[in-house]
Amino acid sequence: MARRTEKKGRRRSKAPAPESRTGEPGPLGLTRAGLGLGAAGVLVAILGFWLIAQGSITAAPLLLVLAYLVLIPLALIR
Repeated sequence: MARRTEKKGRRRSKAPAPESRTGEPGPLGLTRAGLGLGAAGVLVAILGFWLIAQGSITAAPLLLVLAYLVLIPLALIR
């Protein structure tokens, strides 16, 4: 028996973009604001860890608190 390999003219639709231009969330619920806040949170956390490695005992903990308790949770909410 031979297998049929012909497709019956069905076209695959393109996957939707992560976010439309109207600000509506994409398939994972990510918006431009949420992605921006998440990226800022990650960058602030990296800066905080770098400052800890340099010996900072005041700015580093403040940046880490800002990243983990403010920016990253806001990114998840938006």
